[in-house]
Amino acid sequence: MTDTLTPADPAPADKAPAYQGPKRILSGIQASGSLHLGNYLGALKRFVEMQDDAPTFVFVADLHAITVPQDPALLGAQTREIAAAYLASGLDPGRSTIFPQSAVREHAELAWIFNCVARLGWLDRMTQFKEKSGKHKERSSVGLYTYPVLQAADILLYRATHVPVGEDQKQHLELTRDIAQKFNNDFGAPQGQPNFFPLPEPVIQGPATRVMSLRDGAAKMSKSDPSDQSRINLLDDADTIAAKVRKARTDPEPLPETLEELKTRAEADNLVGIYAALADEAKAAVLARFAGQGFGVFKPALAELAVEKLGPVTAEMRRLMADPAEIDRVLAAGAERAREVAAPILAETRAKVGFWQGGTV
Repeated sequence: MTDTLTPADPAPADKAPAYQGPKRILSGIQASGSLHLGNYLGALKRFVEMQDDAPTFVFVADLHAITVPQDPALLGAQTREIAAAYLASGLDPGRSTIFPQSAVREHAELAWIFNCVARLGWLDRMTQFKEKSGKHKERSSVGLYTYPVLQAADILLYRATHVPVGEDQKQHLELTRDIAQKFNNDFGAPQGQPNFFPLPEPVIQGPATRVMSLRDGAAKMSKSDPSDQSRINLLDDADTIAAKVRKARTDPEPLPETLEELKTRAEADNLVGIYAALADEAKAAVLARFAGQGFGVFKPALAELAVEKLGPVTAEMRRLMADPAEIDRVLAAGAERAREVAAPILAETRAKVGFWQGGTV
């Protein structure tokens, strides 16, 4: 292969009018490990709340999953489990497009194009790669390093305008906006026409966008935490949930009266935030009910609420997972619908880049 000239750096953002397409919502969860309470409150519950706002695309991120080692024999089962969680949480395949990322090959092709638009300096600033690779950067896969570029392709392939994300993903969405703007400037519409790709907006809302570990109020609840006591899994039964809440780390002081006092107590703040999110109320309202009371009173109330809210989700997940053919039908139909949207956008992108338009093999 020979070297070619690359387009110049982005022109000013006001060179073309803003994107004028329809509102679309997109998000996904990585196909690795079992889902937990943090996934439910920070993602699943929000997906369901948003699915009537605009066309919604929710995928299982199995391409992202293989950026770190996975057991191939388990990956398919994990994909189905996450799809089951989507459905059990209330996502309606008639209103939301639910599909495996790898079933829509346009994700990978657009990611390559964006790899040639993004700049190394942009990726070097991504803090999540530094956190995930740790001291072994050289042993990490190239896919883990370019993970945010694939994420940009996931979003822009559908011209998604709004993306529900946690605080830890805001930087990746900013990169998506940078890639979209550079592509618009380098390859975009003729002078005076709207931008080709939108600059998607993050949707960060609700009292529990970042649920912390039950064992450490300074660490995010995570599928990868070696301690199962650090999280409430969506497939945990009622007794297990109650036991984990009872053993959750706290301090000896009663719950305070104000949010300002709560901020200085990480574990207490986390549990109050979980209660508030499950009950669909503000943390201030939770404090108004429990201020001055100890965790001997609060924890049983939280456990009861968690079992009440998660019990139906767990039961439906188990029913669906016992019938993988039903899940596969939903995923296959969703992949077909997703490709109907993605393929024309990728075709336009290929034409703008200058790829051969004589046909495809």
